[in-house]
Amino acid sequence: MGTSCTSGRASSESSPDGAAATLYISTQVSEDSIRLFGFGRAAERQCFELLTTMPRVGPKLSQALVDHLGLEGLAAAIDAEDTRALAAAPGVGKKTAERLVLELRGKIPVEFRAAAATAAAEAEAPPKTKDHDTLVLALAQLGYRKSEIDQALAGLAARGLDGADVPTRLSHSLKILSGG
Repeated sequence: MGTSCTSGRASSESSPDGAAATLYISTQVSEDSIRLFGFGRAAERQCFELLTTMPRVGPKLSQALVDHLGLEGLAAAIDAEDTRALAAAPGVGKKTAERLVLELRGKIPVEFRAAAATAAAEAEAPPKTKDHDTLVLALAQLGYRKSEIDQALAGLAARGLDGADVPTRLSHSLKILSGG
């Protein structure tokens, strides 16, 4: 039995055709189907799931909102009560936009804004090199989580070691992660 996953524009643009991609999956079960929705970031999936809890806002509309506005745009539109921005998403009318503002005002977690800001910073960062990927992979295989790896990379940059060779950076990363 095969399965398919619906993903938005942002998820499909994050990796080139044919390349492996990590998707954060939300499973939506209804009376007549089981549907999978994929997102490039965990915060996008959380936002999608928050939107699907709204009355008369289903998974298709939720995905359109997340895909069209992004996390930061969605949070900003709700905070600013910008129903025009919300209504610009496919399938969202004026009344739905007003209801979203009314029910979600003050309920959008700060993490969504932080995740959007992090993604924007990563998009502006210089392209990652093969050595960078090798270091990240080595740390991941040693059992470190993404947050710990990011901490090590920030520590390397602060020490001016982000241009050093992989063995040197790995050694210093392990020192940083062990508190040294």
